[in-house]
Amino acid sequence: MSAEHTGARPPAQLTERAWLPHSGTPRVTGGLRAPVASEEDIMALQTAASLENLAVSAYRAAARLPFIGNGNRTVVEFIARTTRHHEEHAKAFNAAVTRAGGRAQTGTDPKYAAVVRKALPTLRTPGDVVGLAISLEDVAAQTYTKNIGQVSSASLRRLFGSVAPVEAQHRATLLVVRALLAAGDERLIARPTDAGELPAAVGSVGFPDAFQSTADASPVAEGAIR
Repeated sequence: MSAEHTGARPPAQLTERAWLPHSGTPRVTGGLRAPVASEEDIMALQTAASLENLAVSAYRAAARLPFIGNGNRTVVEFIARTTRHHEEHAKAFNAAVTRAGGRAQTGTDPKYAAVVRKALPTLRTPGDVVGLAISLEDVAAQTYTKNIGQVSSASLRRLFGSVAPVEAQHRATLLVVRALLAAGDERLIARPTDAGELPAAVGSVGFPDAFQSTADASPVAEGAIR
């Protein structure tokens, strides 16, 4: 990777995802050098950070809703853990931005921020919250999957490629939760749960697509700093 180094100060670390035993919490590992980044690389990273910032904001707002905070404890734990994931993803994308010579993105994606602002006052049930979260996780997974083929270095492809499946995993979990809520089986949203009582559909509902679509991926400039 040294051939890609710009000659500036060596970066601290670039993020890969690894899973801590039993926790589902990603950690940062190092060893990658900063690539020579194009303008498109920087915009893609800023847009990714803007999507992560929005996810953090949306999950925090959801956690404050009484029917969430006082509701199913597994859902509360999922929201807290997933918020931490998105905070770490935002830090990783912004660290890559600054190492590439760009400005860290502290704002939110303008397109989907408008969607979230419109949706928040209408949330009345856990199912409503889960539906909004699915939309945010889906656009993130699609965007980062498409970014893998758009950025100009192996290290940035590795970064996007390591975060995209985490977002897809979030979405898969939420799809299962939504199915259980719709079936009136909220008691099965638990860790551990009674696997023998789970509906057969749970085995497939979290994975509706054989391959990750990128049809709704955000353009690289969507959340870039102007």
